[in-house]
Amino acid sequence: MLSWLELKLPPAVVWGLCALLMYLTAQSVPKLAIERAPLPLQLVLAAVLALVGIGIMGAGVFALYQARTTPNPLAPHTTRWLVTTGVYRYSRNPIYLGMLCCLLAWAVWLAHLLALVYVWLFAVYLTRFQIKPEERALRQKFGEAYETYARSVRRWI
Repeated sequence: MLSWLELKLPPAVVWGLCALLMYLTAQSVPKLAIERAPLPLQLVLAAVLALVGIGIMGAGVFALYQARTTPNPLAPHTTRWLVTTGVYRYSRNPIYLGMLCCLLAWAVWLAHLLALVYVWLFAVYLTRFQIKPEERALRQKFGEAYETYARSVRRWI
């Protein structure tokens, strides 16, 4: 039905759109704002989530470069190796997981209920239009090796 959207929007663009919509929603619907925690606590929680997200993303990109394969999310068929080491032992999509953590950090900072909806929408959109097409390409390219990996490592965490 909407398969024309598969692998078309770079995940970073989807992430940026979600972050922008979170901000615009928080500004335009202030009644749904969550009571803010004391500023140091809110700042620390948001910073920790953001740093964890950046760390996970960085580890994912580093593992791909170390394996000398492409990090290009729009061309999964060009990957040269199935990377199953490093952070890929825990998540099949650590870069997207890191992005999700950063969006969650932004939601904490904005302290708005609807911001969490965009975090969920990001995960749903990426799973349908990015991750599942990537998985199809990896299954086609690596066959049973990918099937074994997918059975042992979760899609997100």
